[in-house]
This record gives sequence, structure tokens and C-alpha cells, in this order.
Amino acid sequence: MKPTLLVLAAGMGSRYGGLKQMDGVGPHGEIIMDYSITDAIRAGFGKVVFVIRHSFEQEFKARINAGHFGNKIEVEYVFQELDKLPAGFTVPEGREKPWGTNHAILMAKEVIHEPFAIINADDFYGRDAFQVIGDHLRTLEGTKGKYCMVGYRLENTLSENGTVSRGVCNVDANGLLAGMTERLGIGRTPDGIMYKDNDGSLHPLEADATVSMNLFGFTPDYFEQSEKLFVDFLKEHGNELKSEYYIPFAVNTFIASGYATMRVLKTTAQWFGVTYKEDRPMVVERLKRLHEEGIY
Repeated sequence: MKPTLLVLAAGMGSRYGGLKQMDGVGPHGEIIMDYSITDAIRAGFGKVVFVIRHSFEQEFKARINAGHFGNKIEVEYVFQELDKLPAGFTVPEGREKPWGTNHAILMAKEVIHEPFAIINADDFYGRDAFQVIGDHLRTLEGTKGKYCMVGYRLENTLSENGTVSRGVCNVDANGLLAGMTERLGIGRTPDGIMYKDNDGSLHPLEADATVSMNLFGFTPDYFEQSEKLFVDFLKEHGNELKSEYYIPFAVNTFIASGYATMRVLKTTAQWFGVTYKEDRPMVVERLKRLHEEGIY
């Protein structure tokens, strides 16, 4: 069994400006997704599914096809649009914001029937991370409710050019996720790493806290369970213009109910990404170094 890689690429990267998934940051014009797909192929993934939007379908497909991955891994596309909702629900008037990352996952329900990993299109996760989660997913075939994620060290995921949001993980003594809390406005301060509360007050976070960078692993039952939960979410929040159905919300719900466990996998890989336009030179330099070291 070969696991599948699900790439969440429907976002337009509003903070960065433009379709940042298409930005050539590698020494030969490579985009960050080129590295993720290369690492997934090396780690034994058999298929990659991209979640995109119709508005940039042709540009996206042309760029992916130019990467020459078609003969190395099966490629499929699914579309996240506002009106792709369960029966009985409609988009409230005035809503423009997407329904969130877990809604994006649901778009792939019809094309994924094996254990799968999900990633953000514009994040660099590192070769070891794909190997670790790929190896673990191969042990999950035929199971239900035994999920996994790759955890990263908080201080290695920050931007020097602004604050970030991270899912801060509570990991129990058995290496399982006990819960995940979305923290907003995380950044370095003279007093250490802090996050900003809803009322604007600052609270400390440990530099070695384990955080999620949306590198999760699921078995196909996740689709059915998520769809049921999405219906409940829409009943409560469906008329709001900015509510989003996030992965951590679903994961926490399944863990709290006892339906699922999530093993937190360790990796030696370093995460980095272009959260802000000013992050780009750092990403370019780090990728250049990886090429010089012969890793790519």
C-alpha cells in the first residue's frame, strides 16, 4: 500500500500577495510544492491530490505539469468552492471567506481511499518529515481512528517579519495528542515568545512547545466522520460570514469523544515557509543551501 499526499492549495496567500504557491523560490525557479512532491515520491507516496479553486485552475495545472511529476506519481485535482456544502445548506449572503482547512479535506473524499497525509502547499516540511509520516501511514491500512501528525518545535516555525498562528499541542506520556489549541499572534518579544489573546493581552509560550504545521496523517474514515461534524458546525455557524471549519477543531472533537487517537511523530526536519513577503529571501537562501549540499 502506498499512501496519498493531499495538498491544500486553494488559498491565495492574501498576506503575501498573489498566488504564492506559484512563486519560484528555488535556484532553478522551483516552487515549494516541487520539494514537497519530490520528498513524497522519495518517501514512497503513490498519489498526490491537489485541492485548488477553479479561478486559477489552468495556471496551477500548467505549473504542476511543468514539474514533470506525472510519470513518477499519480496526480489528481479537486476543487474547494464556497457552495460545496452538504445537502440542505447554502452559502449565506455576503460570505466570501472559504470554509477552512477541514472543508478543504472533504473535497477529496471521492478520490482518496487509502491512508493519506495532508500538507499546506506553501510550506517546506523537509524530507525526513515525509519519510516519518509515510512509514507510519503504511502501518495503518485497514484501521480506523488511528491518526498521526508530525510535530515541530515552536521556535523553528516563527517568522521574523510578523506574527503567526500555530496549533499548540498537548502531548501525553504515550506520545499521543491530548489536545490542540490554536494560538494567534505568536511572535518573539524581548520577554520571549508570546501569543496574543482575544483581548489583546500577551501570554508566554515555551520555545520547545510542540506545534502543528498541518502535516497530519489520516485513514479514509476521517472523511465520513468529518462530514458529520461539518453538518453540526454548519447548524451552529453556517450563517456567519467568517467562521471556518479548521482541522484542529475536528481532531480535538474526535479525540475528546474517544473515537480517535493521534500519534505525534518526531522529525529531524526543519520547517520554513513564506508567511510574509519579507520571508522570501530567507527561503531562497535556505533552498540554495540545500541544493549546494546535494539534498536536491
